Order: sequence, then structure tokens, then C-alpha cells
Amino acid sequence: MPNWGDIQNEIHHQILQHQSMAQQSHDMVRMRYLEQLQKHTGRNVIAYYSGWLSKPQIVGLEINDEDKNGFMMAVHKLDRDRGLDLILHTPGGDIASTQSIVDYLRKMFGNNIRAVVPQIAMSAGTIIACSCKEILMGKQSNLGPIDPQVRGVPAYGVIREFKRAVKEIKKDPASVAVWQTIIGKYHPTFLGQCSNAIQWSNDFVREQLAKVMFAGDTNSSRKAAKIAKQLADYRKHKTHGRHIHTDECKSMGLKVVEIESDQQLQDLVLTVHHCYMHALMNTGAIKIIENHLGARLIKQQITVAAPTPPNPAQPR
Repeated sequence: MPNWGDIQNEIHHQILQHQSMAQQSHDMVRMRYLEQLQKHTGRNVIAYYSGWLSKPQIVGLEINDEDKNGFMMAVHKLDRDRGLDLILHTPGGDIASTQSIVDYLRKMFGNNIRAVVPQIAMSAGTIIACSCKEILMGKQSNLGPIDPQVRGVPAYGVIREFKRAVKEIKKDPASVAVWQTIIGKYHPTFLGQCSNAIQWSNDFVREQLAKVMFAGDTNSSRKAAKIAKQLADYRKHKTHGRHIHTDECKSMGLKVVEIESDQQLQDLVLTVHHCYMHALMNTGAIKIIENHLGARLIKQQITVAAPTPPNPAQPR
């Protein structure tokens, strides 16, 4: 199957041979391999791709409520009895939006959903993956910690820092001035928001794992609680951006299927991934939600032209 360079050449050939516009050429090449992936698995395919790696400065690349429209469009006309393979490439996003999207997809496909992670599904992307019956990953794939961020700050870090402040002030009251500078920056109810976000994230992941991935397992609750705790372990992960690779995901107890076990599947998944990455890097697309039938929602980067300064030589 084509590698990164082969896909790039195929897209350029499409542009030259058919005089297509760049976006159309990317779409045509991508659909060719998305259809091949669907034929190989016999399952519905929906790809959810964010362009945060190539366009990190853009707003709106995270999982949000706007994405629900894309998923509704992608699900329309699919044979739901075939289940769903959901290809994920995302930095994560809003927990409320994530929960709503998971709830919608569950109502459409029941528990017959597999997550496919060709490269990265972080944070809320990991939460979506944990809401599926199994996760398809390769040697290059990774999930991420599920510790929530509140106003861009790690909630676990805030709670730990506050507890440390209380402990040190009790031990040495003179340190209150130092800690007041830090704690004084917290907004009212901020600690409560952090605590609620932590509980919400952990509870949701634990419930999804128990109901879906470990459905029918007599030890489902125990397994789910153990995995959720490990994914949310701030002290272990140190940073929200830590990459949790395939072997570690398996050692946690997650049901991971290695795409290398099926050579054709591996080739197709990686080829499809290259197609999406080329589109996000070389067109105005910043987010793509698309199914194997060609129904797609492509969010474009909006460029606002700067106003032209007045020419002092021209009369006003």
C-alpha cells in the first residue's frame, strides 16, 4: 500500500491529470482508500480528524458541540447493523461535548463501536476510545491521560497545589504570604470546578468501560475502576500531554487490537491516515468528519483580510 510520499504523489498526479482543485483531489484520493478500508472490514467507517498538529494556532480544533452536526451527517444513511469503526485523531476537548457525542453514537450503533487510533487520541479522545468495545492501535499509536483541564489548567495539579499550601501553612504560618500570591489567583468556586471536573471525567470513563468494553464480564466494575484510575493518575503521568502507547494501554487492561496482526488492515489504516494528514497540512481544512460513503463536514480555516490603510494622496 502507498506510504506518505506515494500518497503525496498520487494527489499531485490527480491535480495535474484531471485539472482538479487541491481540495477535490485530496477528497478523491482519500475516498478511494476509505472505501477500501470499509470493504476490508465490512463495517461502517467514520473518520474524525483535527488539524491541531499542523495548525496549532487555530481556534476550534478541539472536540466541541459543533462536531455533533458532523456526526449526525456522517451517520445518516449508514446501515447501523454493520456497527462502526470510528477513526480518531484529536487532542481532546470539552467533556460535556464528548459525553454527548458518545451518547449519540451509542444510540445509533449500540455497543458495536470500535475506536481506531492511527496516531494520537488524547484526553477526551481517549475518553471516546474507552467508550468503545475495543481499540485498534499500532506501534506508533497512543492515547493520553484523562485528567481534566479547567480553564487551561490541570485540575489535579490545582487540587494538589492547594493541599500542599494548606499543609505548609499549618507547618509554617510565615509561608502564608508566598502561598497567598499563588492561591489568590484562583477565581471563586475554582477549586470546586476542578473537583467536579475530576469526578465527572473519572466516573464517565469508569461507567463506559464497565458497560461497553467489559460488558458481560463478572469483574467489569473492578477492571473499569482500575483502568480509569491509571488513566487519571496525575502523579504518574506528570503532564496532560504524556503519550500512553499500545503496550502500556494493554498492560492497563484495555482491550487493544494491534493493527499489525492484519497486514492489509494496517496498510489501509495508515494509508487513510496519511490521506487525512496531507489534507489538513495542504488545504484550508482544519477539521474533517467523514464517512466511507463520501458524506463529509470539512471545517475550513477562515482568513480575515486586514483593512487596507487609506491612501493619503486620495481625497477623503
